[in-house]
Amino acid sequence: MSRNRRLILSPPSRVWGLLANGLRYGEWVSGTQEVITADPEWPEVGSRLRVRVGVGPLTLEDTCVVRVCEPERRLELEAKADPFGAARIAMNLVPWGAHTLFLLEWHPLRGPGTRMHGLPVDYLVSIRNGMMLTKLARIAVRERQRDETSARSEAAAR
Repeated sequence: MSRNRRLILSPPSRVWGLLANGLRYGEWVSGTQEVITADPEWPEVGSRLRVRVGVGPLTLEDTCVVRVCEPERRLELEAKADPFGAARIAMNLVPWGAHTLFLLEWHPLRGPGTRMHGLPVDYLVSIRNGMMLTKLARIAVRERQRDETSARSEAAAR
């Protein structure tokens, strides 16, 4: 299992807004080349997100299915990428003052990943997931700052 954590300088509602928009996953999920489709009810339990993942011309289609959804607190996905199997991706948002402590766990469920599971694979996944959380944090902070600037401008115009 790979575990990552990141303090995101935005409130859980802002971070959740990014998770709840399936069409934005390509902006922050490392390796995502394209979001093909997102069910309109995303992220309700059972809804799906289809993405194209890979590096350069080496791509495959991945399907993420929501297994647990507690708005603004917890989202668990089952990511399936045949022939590589499936993995559990658990995201927990913990309020930390005005910010969010984001906890991410990745665990193989089926396929070759279960046999290769261990220190080398977990280390590589941890690096990838750390990069992903950095992207997510940057987007959340940038959007929070944009909203604050807009609110100040509106207040000054009154």
